[in-house]
Amino acid sequence: MASRAQQTLTAWQSFLSGSLEERLARQRHNGSEAALLALFQDAAETVPAYRSFLAAHGIEPSDIKTLADFQSLPLMTKQNYMRAYPLPERCRGGDLSQCEMLAVSSGSTGTPMVWPRSLGHELDIAYRFEQIFHAFHAGQRPTLAVVCFAMGNWVGGMFTAACCRHLAAKGYPITTVTPGNNKDEILRVMTELGPHYAQVVLLGYPPYLKDVIDSGRTAGMAWSRYRPKLVFAGEVFSEEWRALVCERIGAADPATATASLYGTADGGVLGNETPLSINIRKFFAARPELAREVFGESRLPTLVQYDPLSRWFEVHDGTLVVSGDNGVPLLRYHIADKGGVIPYEKMLRVIAAADADQAGEILRSSERGTWELPFVYLFGRADFSVSFFGANIYPENISVGLEQSEVRDWVSGKFVLQVVETADHNETLSIVVELLPGISGDEARHTVIADAIVKQLRRLNSEFANYVPAEFQWPLVALKAHGDPEWFPAGVKHRYTRKT
Repeated sequence: MASRAQQTLTAWQSFLSGSLEERLARQRHNGSEAALLALFQDAAETVPAYRSFLAAHGIEPSDIKTLADFQSLPLMTKQNYMRAYPLPERCRGGDLSQCEMLAVSSGSTGTPMVWPRSLGHELDIAYRFEQIFHAFHAGQRPTLAVVCFAMGNWVGGMFTAACCRHLAAKGYPITTVTPGNNKDEILRVMTELGPHYAQVVLLGYPPYLKDVIDSGRTAGMAWSRYRPKLVFAGEVFSEEWRALVCERIGAADPATATASLYGTADGGVLGNETPLSINIRKFFAARPELAREVFGESRLPTLVQYDPLSRWFEVHDGTLVVSGDNGVPLLRYHIADKGGVIPYEKMLRVIAAADADQAGEILRSSERGTWELPFVYLFGRADFSVSFFGANIYPENISVGLEQSEVRDWVSGKFVLQVVETADHNETLSIVVELLPGISGDEARHTVIADAIVKQLRRLNSEFANYVPAEFQWPLVALKAHGDPEWFPAGVKHRYTRKT
């Protein structure tokens, strides 16, 4: 108990007294590789399941001395490790009670799992929130943080609230409220408490925050009076979508008014958007051919920066592998998100080669968040796409069509994408779209929405433009009322594709 208490106290004192700049600068001096190898040796010594895992693969921990040695270790997966060993054995000392909090995964990729953590693990993740709140000037502005993730066993709500409180203890003038995903309570908190603060930060799932914003506007709420900022997690979205929600809340600069977290229940927050990464992503959004060349697909990925001292990324067959400390230490854990890693200097070279003047402007306009950290990008899971005439059609492509100026005031942004068979036994692309409250789906709107989707598919997705015959490119669009119980039921996580 004394050892655990001392470790917690040391972590707490380090977080409270350490500056963000010093923390992020450490990784530039080769400290991250040493930290990674130290994490491995510690896990091999103290985690019973990992000792057994290594032994089963004939690995002697003392032989792992370099980064190359580490990268030869077997991948850790849910199947071969998380489900193969009891939870306590995956913790240090085989003692689950050494962790103060437990979270449950959503189960979207299988049976829900339990993920433990301690205060020290939360403090490590709190640096990600500190980067974001620093970009929001929250160190100088009294800030109300409104946690709109579901509260309870799911990781998002409780973890986010904890990290906001840790920042407050560090000296940030942040007050946290936790209405969770209760829209009426969120709007009540905003109107009652928002005027007492210099700004309000809403943290939640992107489509849900947009629904909150739209509902507030319908009720006559003047969002701009609260000087809102938005923190997202859990979904890839387009730059058009970001611009749209910023317009609706009266935020002039999306790069300093929004940020997305790359978070998972098993690994915590792995990376976060910065003003620099947002401006770079906007640069690629305007250049779809360059984006395809750099990222390898006809859709724009989430692009974040990460701290190698906290999470170390590798790429395996086009999917991400992560290592990092947690209640269950992760060593070459295959999270299976499709994506890749781009070093900081390489990213700047790519942008400068495409447009040197714009590269300089990106750095100047990102001054408050230009951290010299590597980038990791990730796409939505591959099984959320559909194949049509051999072209992979991604939900991200459809979203951009629904965010065009001629469409966005009619639709919520939710839709279901599928390929269906017509009466004459041909295939067609079917898109079921949710309307905003009070909007009807007349024939003229069907046509405008379908036209906007096709134009953006042709612009963004070269496979669609070249593989799909012109006579089959026009989609079958169905418009459904807001909250339609069959297609858009309330209270469940929305899925953007449906297999027929």
